[in-house]
Amino acid sequence: MSSARHGLQIVGLLVLILLAGTLGYHLIEGWSFFDALYMSVITLATVGYGETHPLSMPGRAFTIFLILGGMGIILYGISEVTQFVVEGGIAGILRRRKMERSVKRMTNHYIICGAGRNGCYVLDELVRTKRKVVVVEKDVKKVQDLILREIPAIAGEASDDRVLQEAGIDRAAGLITSLPEDKDNLFVVITARGLNPNLRIIAKLDDVAVREKFLRSGADAAVSASYIGGLRMASELVRPETTTFLDTMLRDDAALRVDQARVAEHSPCIGKRISECEEISAAGVVLVSMKRGDESGQYLFNPPPDTIIGGGDILIVIGTAERVTALRATLSGA
Repeated sequence: MSSARHGLQIVGLLVLILLAGTLGYHLIEGWSFFDALYMSVITLATVGYGETHPLSMPGRAFTIFLILGGMGIILYGISEVTQFVVEGGIAGILRRRKMERSVKRMTNHYIICGAGRNGCYVLDELVRTKRKVVVVEKDVKKVQDLILREIPAIAGEASDDRVLQEAGIDRAAGLITSLPEDKDNLFVVITARGLNPNLRIIAKLDDVAVREKFLRSGADAAVSASYIGGLRMASELVRPETTTFLDTMLRDDAALRVDQARVAEHSPCIGKRISECEEISAAGVVLVSMKRGDESGQYLFNPPPDTIIGGGDILIVIGTAERVTALRATLSGA
């Protein structure tokens, strides 16, 4: 039961006992409703004031039951409030408010729909590579655990427009939906694409046969865990050392990553040769490929040092998360 429901229960019980006291004194003693309410309040508060009017024997008997019942409810309320404070309820509310404010200020972040096994792996990788992320999950307990880890999380259905808007989908750079069922992921894709036509959307799927349906519905890519798992098993069989190297990159917290950085239109590197761009050499990364930002979209593997850098080019590099992040900021002109 949530803290809000506990609070409503306590308030409801207090109101109920006050109404019972007011009606009791009104019917038994014939007092006005205000006098009856005043007598109920001072009786339950045990402030020691004198009786509003002299009480009859039935009125005194009613007062005894009112005190016993009312004190029980008050003690219950005090114990619930104390438990709420001791268990960190107030801290949890403050933490959640801070998280909500943080999400409202986010831009170019990533939304993860579903904090299951696949979603958690995605989350870990985005956190390691210093990406801003918001998790949407309908399991309230998982959401609370994520907030305790200071990871922004929102409780609700990922296919709900309001929930995605609360996650800042209009300002997000990308979304991954990794719900258990393909049909649920498909519905999230359709909803997300309608809310942000420019969003990059990646969907998890189990049935490879429905991949085209995902792409037609608005997903930029649909990934089958079974298909990727099969490729991984084949790689372990025929190229074990390469697979081990890639695993080392992904599993070590301080490991290298194959990542990308886009050259903005006002970047200081535009028009320079790769060998002349000090920003790249100073970043301490290894440039392995480049995708041209023009209409050709051509990939240049291991581009020569005299390759001219243009606006919109995407550099594919190997480096630590910190160095790639710094390079990305430099090439953006920040």
